[in-house]
Amino acid sequence: MRRRAVSVLLAGVMTLGLAAAGLTGCGSAGEGKESIRLMVWSPQNDQSKDNGEWLQTMCEAFADEHPEWDITFVYGIADEASAAGTVSQDAEASADVFMYANDTLTTMTDANALAKFGGKYREQIESMNSEAVLDSLTMDGELYGVPFTTNTWFMYYDKSVYTEEDVKSLDTMLEKGVVSFPFVNSWYLPAFYIGNGCTLFGDGTDESAGVDFGGQKAVDVTDYLIDLESNPNFRIDDLGSGIAGLRDGSINAMFSGSWDANSVKDALGDNMGVAALPTFTLNGEEKQMMSYAGSKAIGVNPNTDNMVAAVELAVFLGSPEAQRAHYEMCGTIPCCTELTEDPEIGADPVVMAQNETFLNTSILQPFVSKMNNCWTPVENMGKGIRNGSITHDNAADQTEQMNEAMNSDGI
Repeated sequence: MRRRAVSVLLAGVMTLGLAAAGLTGCGSAGEGKESIRLMVWSPQNDQSKDNGEWLQTMCEAFADEHPEWDITFVYGIADEASAAGTVSQDAEASADVFMYANDTLTTMTDANALAKFGGKYREQIESMNSEAVLDSLTMDGELYGVPFTTNTWFMYYDKSVYTEEDVKSLDTMLEKGVVSFPFVNSWYLPAFYIGNGCTLFGDGTDESAGVDFGGQKAVDVTDYLIDLESNPNFRIDDLGSGIAGLRDGSINAMFSGSWDANSVKDALGDNMGVAALPTFTLNGEEKQMMSYAGSKAIGVNPNTDNMVAAVELAVFLGSPEAQRAHYEMCGTIPCCTELTEDPEIGADPVVMAQNETFLNTSILQPFVSKMNNCWTPVENMGKGIRNGSITHDNAADQTEQMNEAMNSDGI
């Protein structure tokens, strides 16, 4: 059981750059190794034998690099989305090191369940990553994790139907083939509203600024989406229908992320194309689709009994060496600049599309608490258009209702 006194003892270490050498001195050669225990959580995919047991392999490599510690690793399964809920509910009984999605950051910081990285550790993390990636894990000037991949969505297409020039424009794609899109998924549908100037919480961090998915700019998008849904060359991607359509040829393009790369490759083979998001034409003007983007990171539990070792392990799991192995063994797209600029890795079409989308055709997904109020109203907009209850006649009213709901305490 964790000792609550540890939180007090290590209060000065929470910026993680403080007197690290002094804290590791008990492992000197004269006294022998220091025995420590580290509980580490990751998704099942990172621990499976099919993927070479990436997590176990990396932890063993870390132990080899630190002969001053006799480390016992305890592994647990927790995906990046669910880890936050578990850690925030009972941080003292949770893992020392875990992986989490950046949009759950406030869930953990509100519960004082996520350690800050400072000093030499923060400098090392900053030296490995772009400012955009770092921003996804920074709140009130504090850095809360070691990024290991970006998290966004882009486009897959059939190269036998579309050229690289075709896929720059959604209008062109709809003229030449059939396009599938997750229309009733509120992580995807805002791409059109944001592309026409709608905003969430100012720059995404100012909760008091609220959501601006209203006014004529938003109504114009709703009208556009009503027409898009009725286009004979448009399909709503739901419950895997996009990949199924790629497989049987009834669909020629779909929108998803790196997690579907293998399935798309199985469906299209050498005809698999990957690209960043296209533009769309609204009222005669070209607009850029804009996805939500974030990152996934390695976090450290502030209640750990072995703060320095936990921090060192987190930094190691997000290092170029570990990210390269993560990519080669599990297909996880790296985000550190050393690897994104690597000629071989950088030439991977999926890596290119994800990084181009993250940097150029996305906004940082807000992780303020009120963002939780935004998902259902947007989902209902997509469902209403699909079932025909939202039409051109009531588009203005329905759009305003969506905006009001996004700015409320939920519906």
